[in-house]
Amino acid sequence: MKENLIKNVNSKNKFSWADALVILLLLSLLYAAAKVGSGMQVPFSPDRQPTLSLDPKWLPYYAARSLLRMFIAFAASLIFTFVYGRIAAHNRTAERFMIPAIDILQSVPVLGFLSATVIAFMALFPGKLLGVECASIFAIFTGQVWNMTFSFYHSIKTIPRDLNEAAKMNRLGAWPRFNKLEVPFSMIGLVWNSMMSFGGGWFFLTASESISVLNQDIHLPGIGSYTALAADDGNIKAIIYSILTMIVMIVVVDQLFWRPIVSWSQKFKNEQTESNQVSTSWVFDILKRAGFVQSLSQNIKNFLHDVSVQLAKKGSQVNLPQAPPRIKKIFKWSIMVFVTGIVMIYVYEGILEIARLSWREITHVVALGLLTALRVFVSTILAVIWTLPVGVFIGMNPRLSRIIQPIVQIVSSFPANMAFPLFTILYLKLGISMEIGAIPLMMLGTQWYVLFNVIAGAMAIPSDLKEASAILKLNRWQTWRKLILPAVFPFLVTGCLTASGGAWNASIVSEIVSWKNHDLQASGLGSFIAQATNSGNWPEIIWGIIVMCLLVVIVNRLVWRKLYALAEKKYHLD
Repeated sequence: MKENLIKNVNSKNKFSWADALVILLLLSLLYAAAKVGSGMQVPFSPDRQPTLSLDPKWLPYYAARSLLRMFIAFAASLIFTFVYGRIAAHNRTAERFMIPAIDILQSVPVLGFLSATVIAFMALFPGKLLGVECASIFAIFTGQVWNMTFSFYHSIKTIPRDLNEAAKMNRLGAWPRFNKLEVPFSMIGLVWNSMMSFGGGWFFLTASESISVLNQDIHLPGIGSYTALAADDGNIKAIIYSILTMIVMIVVVDQLFWRPIVSWSQKFKNEQTESNQVSTSWVFDILKRAGFVQSLSQNIKNFLHDVSVQLAKKGSQVNLPQAPPRIKKIFKWSIMVFVTGIVMIYVYEGILEIARLSWREITHVVALGLLTALRVFVSTILAVIWTLPVGVFIGMNPRLSRIIQPIVQIVSSFPANMAFPLFTILYLKLGISMEIGAIPLMMLGTQWYVLFNVIAGAMAIPSDLKEASAILKLNRWQTWRKLILPAVFPFLVTGCLTASGGAWNASIVSEIVSWKNHDLQASGLGSFIAQATNSGNWPEIIWGIIVMCLLVVIVNRLVWRKLYALAEKKYHLD
């Protein structure tokens, strides 16, 4: 028996074809990233800008540049999510400011601050294309990060009481609690929301790669700028090439990145009995066979375990001096005064700009905001109507999920604004008004937030609860009322919140569309801000963004905060 055990250990450590394949793939990715990334550091000036070609032979290079920006932005979003979400979940004072802040930030249109960030990053890296690249990555980051942060924050807030009590009984410190409880518990929802957030980055790829600033048009090499150039030229053949390239990119990313992560995340499912059906991935199977990956994974686990042990020992042995309450209060007030002072400076400058507008213009913008708010509400309700049953059906059927997941991932990740020219042609031929036609355009980019959250909620339902409902012979309505809706409700609230925020953000591109010399425009705040941005009218830009932020805060206070509280207190697994 001892000999068999030694054989098994040796067979696991033996170098195999899986190890060779994984190492070759890693080296290829590192080489490609270095090669493509070198193009970000070329000299840049108004007279020396990157040139774009609609020749299809350049599409692989453009696709690689776009993918590199997407993954850099995703890595930054993940770090921000863990830091920001955990602080907001554990510090009630900070929570009062941090959660409304991301409510507002996720709704502020990217184009509203893209010009300012481009100027700032260009000043940070003068004479180099890296400044514009950083601004583009930052714009993609803003399209990814908010949904992930909401998911992680809400997962921490809804951790079951028995798990929280177990963590307290074992005296877990901040790092062990984060590593062993919070991240594993939030993993399924975070993975699916990360997939959706990654798709959200595709949505703003065109805007982030084709930038207009200081009366200059800057086109970074990428699939988004290629599509924008093709649309400007009315080159349908080039648009088709870009669409096919985008589909190939999404399928490759799904198979090599997201599908393995979804399969891996199933081990974090909170259940007492093992599920009979689990998601599978051929890439994940190869990784499990590779002894190199297993050894690397074990070393990382050992390192994290050692860090947790050392931190726990230091926390128990070292009693750090505590600052007197008076000093803490002074420090807290000093920070608040400093932040308030900076905010007041910007507020004062904003008031000076807004003062240039007439009272009629100010009230007109508010009315436009209410029209856009109505479209956002309708688009969110329509999204819930179809995504709730479909998402539950997909999430509770792992076999079906394996088939439909890549299809949903392709459709959701595909930038909706790349399809806008097709809708514009359809609206022109059928004579459809943009006052109504803007709603489907909003839904194209936001309904997936709800769908992915519902799928994550359905997949997180423990198998033992499903078996209990089958043993009790609950009918379909009873199963939905007693099991599915309570389990999915917290995820549904998160999805609706991020979808509505995304709809506000998408209004800037969905309320005004064009094809060649034809422009279709809906009366709304999004089209107003888009026109003000194009004309460089800062008073209108500032007032439009302020009105949008105020409407978002009011809706969040009256609707979403109450629904979040209901989900936290009543609808979560105990």
